[in-house]
Amino acid sequence: MSFMNAAVEAVRAGEAGAGFSVVAEEVRSLAMRSAEAAKSTANLIEQSQKNADNGVQSANEVKEILIKIIDGINKVSQLAKDIAVASNEQAEGVNQINLAVLEMDKVTQSNAATSEECASASEQLFG
Repeated sequence: MSFMNAAVEAVRAGEAGAGFSVVAEEVRSLAMRSAEAAKSTANLIEQSQKNADNGVQSANEVKEILIKIIDGINKVSQLAKDIAVASNEQAEGVNQINLAVLEMDKVTQSNAATSEECASASEQLFG
């Protein structure tokens, strides 16, 4: 509004004020362009802030997903360790069964040999 007043005063001043009128118009035009540029800059800053906020939110979501993945990996790792321990225990149990079967085989063979000796001795005594 003060630029308009300056322009009116310049017109009133006559030819001497004509140069001032041109300058006042240019200043007014420059002020309007500056205001538009400021508004545009403010909009760009606001959009940049929104984009930054969205980026932070996305990063937090990715973080949560990665934490869940790591937890899953840890659980799978623990299960694999538990399976390995159980497999070792099972293998040890199978080895003990094999040893017991071998001992039973020895006892059976010994019993069979003793039975044959008894049968042979019995045959000789009663034969």
